[in-house]
Amino acid sequence: MPNKSPANTDNEAVLDRLDLRILGALQTDGRLSNLKLAETIGLSPTAALARVQRLTRDGYILGYEARLNPLRLGGGMLVFVEVLLDRTTPNVFDQFKAAVQVRSEIMECHMVAGGFDYLLKTRSADMQAYRQFAGAVLWQLPGVRETRTYAVMEEVKNSTHLHLPGLH
Repeated sequence: MPNKSPANTDNEAVLDRLDLRILGALQTDGRLSNLKLAETIGLSPTAALARVQRLTRDGYILGYEARLNPLRLGGGMLVFVEVLLDRTTPNVFDQFKAAVQVRSEIMECHMVAGGFDYLLKTRSADMQAYRQFAGAVLWQLPGVRETRTYAVMEEVKNSTHLHLPGLH
């Protein structure tokens, strides 16, 4: 039986070291050309492209995007918000999730276990803009009973890179 990567289940293909190296290289530079990728991992361009296509088809690669500088684009205020809903029924959850999807100020929304229901990551220009957003939008979201706000004073680490087992 082949060794499976830790994230693997019986339904998924086994990722070998070359697959992990491809994922690592593309995670570092999503604009890497197929030719440069092939050189980096030691495969022919045809073989590298076939692997990237398979990794994309199998859902390991979700897409490509540019990381933008929020400070240069009016999003210098990073705020995390704990949200406690007034009721935890499927209907309230669905309404809340739908309302969050259409707000560009809300960058991430995670349902969590613990003392509150959701954790939001938001960006605004400054505290005044956040206060306006909180009053006009956040506190008006369906089912919101209580929020706790954590304004970020310093971003110590901000990464989208996943740990890939077997790679440094």
